[in-house]
Amino acid sequence: MPPTSAASPAAASGVAAEAARRRTFAVISHPDAGKSTLTEALALHARVIGEAGAVHGKSGRRGIISDWMEMEQARGISVTSAALQFEYQGHVVNLLDTPGHADFSEDTYRVLAAVDCAVMLLDAAKGLEPQTLKLFDVCRHRGVPVVTFVNKWDRPGMHVLDLVDELDQRIGLKATPLNWPVGEAGTFHGLLNRDDETMTTFERAPGGARIAEEHTLTSAEAKEQHTDAWGTALDEVSLLDGVDVESFLAGTSTPMLFGAAVVNVGVRQLLEAIVALAPPPGARPDAAGEPRPVDAPFSGLVFKVQAGMDKAHRDRLAFVRVCSGKFERGAVVTHAATGRPFATKYARTMLGRERETIDIAYPGDIVGLVNANALTVGDTLHAEGSPVAFPPMPSFAPEHFVTARTTDTGKAKQFRRGIEQLAEEGVVQILTSKQRGDGAPILAAVGPLQFEVATARLGQEFGVPIALDSLPYGLARLTDADGVPVLDAEAGVEVAERRDGALLALFPDKWRLASVERRHPDVTLAPLVAGAD
Repeated sequence: MPPTSAASPAAASGVAAEAARRRTFAVISHPDAGKSTLTEALALHARVIGEAGAVHGKSGRRGIISDWMEMEQARGISVTSAALQFEYQGHVVNLLDTPGHADFSEDTYRVLAAVDCAVMLLDAAKGLEPQTLKLFDVCRHRGVPVVTFVNKWDRPGMHVLDLVDELDQRIGLKATPLNWPVGEAGTFHGLLNRDDETMTTFERAPGGARIAEEHTLTSAEAKEQHTDAWGTALDEVSLLDGVDVESFLAGTSTPMLFGAAVVNVGVRQLLEAIVALAPPPGARPDAAGEPRPVDAPFSGLVFKVQAGMDKAHRDRLAFVRVCSGKFERGAVVTHAATGRPFATKYARTMLGRERETIDIAYPGDIVGLVNANALTVGDTLHAEGSPVAFPPMPSFAPEHFVTARTTDTGKAKQFRRGIEQLAEEGVVQILTSKQRGDGAPILAAVGPLQFEVATARLGQEFGVPIALDSLPYGLARLTDADGVPVLDAEAGVEVAERRDGALLALFPDKWRLASVERRHPDVTLAPLVAGAD
């Protein structure tokens, strides 16, 4: 393919039209709010699967399609982020399911760099929980607009207006409901549709395996059948403004919907709201702050690298968000970090662990590049002759530290290879210390569950048994070469080098850090960009 510096007018207009059809969003929430269940319910409504499972699937039923790791299926939690693509009402929907557990915040943060909108999932009984708040802050920082879905309305929970007030008072987000529950949490009769004041009732399938059958009642019928609850719903929703697209995109208001994902109630309404309201892909700022239009030549951002998804092939998959232009399988693109060509012969689209070859993709789409050994998280790919580099992914400040060593000395080579792969994927941060050497690297993580994932994957994928030894550190700060001799002389402080070359000073606690800062004010001790105290 000859180098090009600009897309042809016809191709550009086609790319812009295809981009306008895309809706790329993530589901964020606190653990156990029902993210994976909602992901599967959305796929069910889009007719890409025929029957939904449960997180701890019953005999004879498939489990959550987006939770493909054995640990995820066993524990009923999401550890990795899954990408699902499907068509709905003439639009192409790219849905990224993210880990909710705080220990995997880094993976979620990276996913939020690849989406244009987020669905904030709230548990009707718990409202805004700590991890939800943290992820919302990331959305606000990145300018990602948020749609709110209040889940589990079929169970006892908070008063609906208390949930609205909590959004306003705790995060300054104005709720603008599209629908409203008829009946309190736990006594759910249906949904008041705000646009025409009709009521939708639901006939649920056993176990929520199929789409709930819907029935529409006129306002008069709803009043006759649910007199008090209907009147209360009308009174409550009248207190709140309707959806305002401008403030939604600006991040000051949130379209709000209600339902129960486990029985597929309210899910269609959410999917239609996403298609109608979520922004399509737009110009994305590059590392210099210059926006790259969607109809510019191809560019893409690697936001996730994952190995071990297919045991039969033991390959490595790089998840690439198409940012501009038209992706064509087989085209040779440029790896911005090295300037080297990169072949895209093996390109896939994903439905959980299941894959299909994809020949063409447009801005907003997620492409899986197989055997992408040269790519790491945060890399940029671009068309030949049209260079661009997007901002690198910041790292969260680790709070847990262990040394790792193989208990089988005959597998030292496999151990080093496995550790390197986990570092490239971002499963854990890998640090090396002069006093410990390469044979005992330091694993640094946001939460201890990351160590469990690392241990399990080293055993399953590389056949390497390892032992972990805890280190007495609780926080890290960026330093430089000038500060190393000073910090090496401090008791209880250790300097280690991260895989990207950054020097991290490790401290047991904030009091030790403060003591060193007082005595050595000229030493660089900077918080990490993301997740810093």
